[in-house]
Amino acid sequence: MDNAAMATQYSEISDRLRGVLEEQAMFFVATAAADGRVNVSPKGLDSLRVLSPNRVVWLNGTGSGNESAAHVLSNPRMTLMFCSFVREPLILRLYGAARAVHEGDPDWNRLLDLFPPMLGARTIFDVDIDLVQTSCGYGVPLYELEGQRDLMPRWAEKKGEEGLRAYHRERNASSIDGLPTGLPGT
Repeated sequence: MDNAAMATQYSEISDRLRGVLEEQAMFFVATAAADGRVNVSPKGLDSLRVLSPNRVVWLNGTGSGNESAAHVLSNPRMTLMFCSFVREPLILRLYGAARAVHEGDPDWNRLLDLFPPMLGARTIFDVDIDLVQTSCGYGVPLYELEGQRDLMPRWAEKKGEEGLRAYHRERNASSIDGLPTGLPGT
């Protein structure tokens, strides 16, 4: 069997793997509470930063649900998965424990400044990575990126600050399983 096809585990994000992470326009986040549904969400919009070999943060904008925040309050496990769609075939997973940082928390402004402005930013997830794993990605198709969609920023702009806060209270205060999300003001 070709060694490139086998999964390889690392204790941290190497410089080479950091380059792979920073090239990706999309990644997936998986979380789960002790009971209820497992959640997997796609993320884009320049929302990930590698802070060290064992720490990443990602910015979460307003969405139709808020499962990641609810799950992290209940169980901090989080997996981030990246698929290389345009270069060598590769799947890269980051396993770790996350904490949710919300507006008003001591780290909010410092971490928010790492990202381009995002109207509707609701949570920053700070993930302590304990395992990095690569695998072949031979089954991942090749795609060409046309660009990031502008629908979420346009939607948030149309809603405005007060409309976003109302939406958070109405749609983002609890998970689909009824777990609280910890969003301030909800």
